[in-house]
Amino acid sequence: MKPLLALLAALASPLLAQQPVRYQLRFPNAAHHEMEVRATFSGVKQPVLEVLISRSSPGRYALHEFAKNVYNFSARDARNQALDILRPSPYQWNVRTNGADTVIVDYTLFGDRADGTYAGIDSTHAHLNPPAVLAWAHGFEASPASIQIETPPNWRVFTQLPMNTEGTFSAPNRDRLMDAPLEIGPGSEHRWSVDDKVSNTAFRAAIHHQGTTQEAEAFAKALQRITAEEEGVFGTFPKYDDGLYTFLFDYLPYVSGDGMEHRNSTSITSAHDLANSAPDLLDTAAHEFFHSWNVKRIRPAALQPFDFERANVSGELWFAEGFTNYYGPLTLKRAGLWSQDRFTSDMARAITTVLTAPGREVRSPVEMSRMAPFIDSAAAIDAMNTPNNYISYYTYGQALALGIDLSIRSQYPGKSLDDWMRRMWQQNPDVHKPYTLDDLQNALAQVTDAVFAADIFRRHIHGKEPMDYKTLLAHAGFVLEPVTPAKTWLGASGITFDDKGAALNGVTLRGSPFYNAGLDRGDHILDWDGKALKSQKELDEFLATHKPGDHVKLNVQARGGNRSLDLTLANLPDLQIAAGESNSLREAWLSSKAVHPQPPVYKYCHVCKRTHPFEYDKCPYDGAVLHITPLAQ
Repeated sequence: MKPLLALLAALASPLLAQQPVRYQLRFPNAAHHEMEVRATFSGVKQPVLEVLISRSSPGRYALHEFAKNVYNFSARDARNQALDILRPSPYQWNVRTNGADTVIVDYTLFGDRADGTYAGIDSTHAHLNPPAVLAWAHGFEASPASIQIETPPNWRVFTQLPMNTEGTFSAPNRDRLMDAPLEIGPGSEHRWSVDDKVSNTAFRAAIHHQGTTQEAEAFAKALQRITAEEEGVFGTFPKYDDGLYTFLFDYLPYVSGDGMEHRNSTSITSAHDLANSAPDLLDTAAHEFFHSWNVKRIRPAALQPFDFERANVSGELWFAEGFTNYYGPLTLKRAGLWSQDRFTSDMARAITTVLTAPGREVRSPVEMSRMAPFIDSAAAIDAMNTPNNYISYYTYGQALALGIDLSIRSQYPGKSLDDWMRRMWQQNPDVHKPYTLDDLQNALAQVTDAVFAADIFRRHIHGKEPMDYKTLLAHAGFVLEPVTPAKTWLGASGITFDDKGAALNGVTLRGSPFYNAGLDRGDHILDWDGKALKSQKELDEFLATHKPGDHVKLNVQARGGNRSLDLTLANLPDLQIAAGESNSLREAWLSSKAVHPQPPVYKYCHVCKRTHPFEYDKCPYDGAVLHITPLAQ
């Protein structure tokens, strides 16, 4: 259907369909990653019902073609009479209704990737992203929906969707349904609530993991600190539907790592466990929870309404994703869950990328954002030159947020990036009032002034000029400097070794020693100054005997045959942030902003009998592995 026709169908849908779309989910063959789905469309008026499986998913920006995992598709009417089906596209089934006002669709869905985008089904649980699972129909976009789930023994349903009296879950329309993931299986549930005098907000963390009860309890306590800190940025929580926000966690060795934001929940998966990786896992949780303001309510106009049939292009992802990527680590530092060193190390990585990656000279942050449909888990089999022409809008936006935050703090005492975020939420409180790039600049001008805002956008957001991070960090008592000790750098994105030598599996970085020597993907280095190096260890030992500026003769097997090249070694361009003497700007920047103070969370060492910050995995005194304790010490 053409975009205009689709829009007209959506506008007409209240007239075409008043009854809810009813879904039924069953798992008779879960061990082999299959589920059975039934969708019943009542009040059908069309002679041909266009049934679709989504091609995209809220929070993703590329196409994923979920229909590839749908089969055994059939349609019938309420009298059990089969209805003819045409397949005009890979993701659409046209059902001839023959005058029937009820169409029942059945199909099998295969899913073996538990993450925030796809469906993971096995004998232990089902982790479902609705766009990858549920068929919908043109003309029924505004219809309410219900889901009835036939759960295997000992499985429970965790979702942000409210449960009604019939034991089914409901959504007011298709968009809310598709924005509500489901975790169906065993799992521990942890609840807390906050009365902030504006809204009485309840939280729930459903954690499916293989660790101990104490680990899950401590993790939930850390989540409380995260939610409190991020509330402090905006002053209050959003008004979640039914007053409840749900964290859905799968920390299992057979899931795929991912984090996906939703309006009233987040879906987070990782193969790492709570015992050894909690601080890293909390980083993802802090990022996704910040999205419940930034992107789920403070929303780019280019993403609203979301298009489930086409890729969505937005030039604002440096703000929607990148600023969120900044506030995740900042939240953990403010909450006492990360140390200052860990926070600055994370910021240094983002700064290093922006200052040294060749892509900064090719695209601005706005242009980087518009690359998302080609980058965001998009599938392609041809090689791309992204190391030389692209920087992730997550990373670019994180570095921008850091620089702008410090710029505001140093030039406008008492103000910060937090003020810009609050102003954006005041002016764009929900999806009914999405923002543009001009809205972002205007809000920044209101917090600072028009000259400052115009300069930031002209030079650093629409332009490609990096911010002066060294000077900005100095205002907070930090020193930006090269990593020490210096390391020799070659500039390849992937090297493997075999009996012949070193094979380059990725493109070489523009300006790097490999690139300047003429090496590229597919080349094979047979020897270095006459020495055959056949392992990473041998290469490291060889480089340790050289210094930047040294010349090395390479014998290379390339597409045009063997050739001899001259390689000039260089320093690794990585930067680090060293802490100098603290000052009032740093204290105001990194101190807690929680509206409701929370008790600290520690790990306990049974050897030294002390508690240590949550981020530590081993005792700093005796090296013993730390154990999480569920109570503040």
